[in-house]
Formats: sequence, structure tokens, C-alpha cells
Amino acid sequence: DQLPMNKTQRLLMILLMAVLALSHFSPVLGGSIFSWKDKNGTRHWSNVAPPASGSSGSVIESRESRAVLEKLNEKQNREQRFKVKKVYDGDTLLVTGLGLTFKVRMAGIDAPETAYRDRPGQPYGHRAKKHLQTLVSGRHVRLKSLGIGAYNRQLAEVFLGRVNINQEMLRAGLAEVYQGRRPAGLDSETYFKIQRQARKAGAGMWAQGSRYQSPRQWRRDHPRK
Repeated sequence: DQLPMNKTQRLLMILLMAVLALSHFSPVLGGSIFSWKDKNGTRHWSNVAPPASGSSGSVIESRESRAVLEKLNEKQNREQRFKVKKVYDGDTLLVTGLGLTFKVRMAGIDAPETAYRDRPGQPYGHRAKKHLQTLVSGRHVRLKSLGIGAYNRQLAEVFLGRVNINQEMLRAGLAEVYQGRRPAGLDSETYFKIQRQARKAGAGMWAQGSRYQSPRQWRRDHPRK
């Protein structure tokens, strides 16, 4: 969900960069690189947009993701506010600002999974989504960008005023600290401290006690078809 890439993904990214480099010299290649999944769940990379049929999910342009990252890292944009247009689940948003509309994966946290097609939702998944909606839907937030994660989503800490929303999800017991490799620049020690306090208090999903299952394990046990 966040930073880690397996060997196949790294090779694909190397190929992507090679194609991007060639695009500066060849008008045939054009300027965009597209990524999408087919109906079998296989990810494809191409300089040609996918066919209307035979692909599922949103088409992502890698170059656009890099452009967003560059804008977010520009000094004059660090205090830019972005309007939250949609909350997908307890750790993913759609925001707009700077003439851009893009997805944000909230860095350092992992919320319980919501229902997806025929796959059931995880306990507290819907509650996590509703809580995040209550906190940020329609509001203007600031983003501290921490890079690009899987599926070309922007990784970021989300702030409403001085309040760190990522940490608020942990505090409510509606997300855990992400168990994979977390991005550099994230204060993991503070994140784990908040999680320990929420767990000790039995907040949110921690009320399940021994029945609790991490979102990471849930995804393994309930893979998307």
C-alpha cells in the first residue's frame, strides 16, 4: 500500500524511466505513460492508453504523479490548502488544488479495509471511513508530501490547521501504524506511541482484543479477485 516494491515492480519502473527518457527524443512515443490493471488483475505499463474494454480500475499517468510531487515540494506550495473531494476509506482521499486532482494515501497508517465488490469489509472498516469523512470531507487541508507510493498515489501527512489527521486516526483506534516500510521523514516513534495509548484504552478497533486482525493480514486472507 505504501512504499515497498517487489523486484518485478522495480524492473517495471526502470523500464518506465527508459521509455520516459526516449519520449524526449521520439515524437512517436508521446508524453504520457499509462498504468492499468486488466480483468485478471495483471498490471500493464504502456505509452498508449488502454483499450476501453479489457481494463478495470482507474488509469494512472505516471508522469502526472511526478508532476504533483514536484509541485507539492516547491517551497511556495508547502502551505497550499487542498479541498477534500472524496474519502475512499480510512486512509485514502481525493483532493483538488493547484489545478490538480489526485489521490492521497495517508502515510504511516493502515485503516481497516472497507467492502470491495464481492469481498466483505473488515470490522471497523466502515467506521474508519465515516470518521475520516467527519474530520475532513469538504474541508481544506495541507499536505506534507512524503513521496509516491504504490499505484502512483501521493504519500502524505494530512493536516487540518495544526492537527495531524493521520495521527488522529490512530488516536481514535481506527487505524494502526503501517507495518511495511514507512517513508523517510515520518516520525514513526510518535505514531507508535499514539497507537500504544489507543490500544491500551481499547479505542475503536482495539476493543476487539484477541479477535483483532491487522489490515495487512486481512488483505492477505481476502485478496481482491
